[in-house]
Amino acid sequence: MKTATLEKKTVRAKAKHPHELIRRIQKGLSFSELKALQDSIDMPFEQLAAKLSISRSTLQRRKVNGRLSPDESDKVMRFARLLDHATDVFGDVNKARAWLKFPQRGLGGAVPLDYAKTEIGAREVDNLLGRIDYGVYS
Repeated sequence: MKTATLEKKTVRAKAKHPHELIRRIQKGLSFSELKALQDSIDMPFEQLAAKLSISRSTLQRRKVNGRLSPDESDKVMRFARLLDHATDVFGDVNKARAWLKFPQRGLGGAVPLDYAKTEIGAREVDNLLGRIDYGVYS
């Protein structure tokens, strides 16, 4: 099973069966999994929350109740999946983090994590990573 990981904290973005991920997302990930993504992606917590479109007040409520909504969980899993893919392509989590945070010509100058706010944008980031992996940059 692939994981976006740093130290012992993980966000499992892949599973043996898609229904496992769907069930986890529908239930809502734990707040600690959002924190694990923050550690893995190495971004200030409030900046990551903004990229995930989670307001400060909502973030505080989620911290208290300990669980994210299904929509928020889907976004966390999307970012973890992209970090996994970028790490696979670049062979290094630090290179993957840097690539995800800086404007990319293949995305029209957009920052991959900004593009990934929507599922369609995340697919474009995945497609670009696939092209980079296979040496097709255009």
